[in-house]
Amino acid sequence: MRNESPDVPDPLAALGLDPAQTALYTAVLRLHRATLAELAEAMGGPRDKVSRQLDDLVRLGVVDEHSGEYLARHPAGALGRLIAERLDRLAEESRRIDSALGSIRGLIRDYDAGRDYQSGPFPVELVSGADVLYESVVGMAVQAPPITVLTAIPDERTMTDFSRKFADPWIDAQQRGLMTVRAVVPVETLALPGVRDGLGRLLETGGEVRTLARVPSWFMTVGDDAAGLPALWGGNLPDHAYNFYLLRTPIVVGMLRSLFEEWWARSLPVPWGRQGDGTVQVLRLAAQGICDESIARHLGVSVRTVRARFADAMTRLGAQSRFHAGVEAARRGWLDHPAEHH
Repeated sequence: MRNESPDVPDPLAALGLDPAQTALYTAVLRLHRATLAELAEAMGGPRDKVSRQLDDLVRLGVVDEHSGEYLARHPAGALGRLIAERLDRLAEESRRIDSALGSIRGLIRDYDAGRDYQSGPFPVELVSGADVLYESVVGMAVQAPPITVLTAIPDERTMTDFSRKFADPWIDAQQRGLMTVRAVVPVETLALPGVRDGLGRLLETGGEVRTLARVPSWFMTVGDDAAGLPALWGGNLPDHAYNFYLLRTPIVVGMLRSLFEEWWARSLPVPWGRQGDGTVQVLRLAAQGICDESIARHLGVSVRTVRARFADAMTRLGAQSRFHAGVEAARRGWLDHPAEHH
């Protein structure tokens, strides 16, 4: 009887190979050296179609052609080059996004200089003090509930202050239906004392939290027409005595919300609260050296479900193997048990 494999995305699709090319590449690997006729017979397809696909594989650099025979290159070298090219493109995209971030203050100055013809310049207030920062959000929520608060927290100092001093009023406001918080935080801050408890309660009361490897700067938006920006982009709020600009203008809020959604799309969920319980369970059990079949019996699910959850974990963690997924899950705190943080 054939073993069923989980339905998982083709990992080579991200490198530019479609399913037909992946199947042909696998056939070349297994034959190692073959003619067009042999490969067409192995694929069960017309020679002209297989020939075009082979030309694509040669162009991608994963297959060589010599004297009418096609030879497979070692996968580590062939696919490693494609992976390196894709990583270079992703790095360049990240650099372009980070460059755009630095233009925010310039855009604000340009908009302020232009002025609104009907209502005059939008109000910009330089505010100092952590209490003012966090309490002003609750005040705006009380005036026009319910509102959505988006916030990016870039560093350990700001995250520590948030979780120890200022998370409680926001959590209370969520419980009362005044607002909903969505936050992007650096993954390294999840291990800080008290952070898991604070973010866990934020999730339990309706908030959402995701992580990035690096959050370039702090900012927040409150509803549709209020935003907070640091006095120095990329700066650490506590180090700058919580100096920040409080703006009330929909155009800047809309721009910052778009920026937040870009970061949100590139981020990963935290492993606690309402998200990823099944996936985290299989990772924790696998970390103990338990095989798929035993994990399935332990959780009361099928082996196929266990493998599907592994595939989900690899996708969400950007991992190329189960081992890589385990390492990344441990780094992000996914394998910690809730009791260890109380």
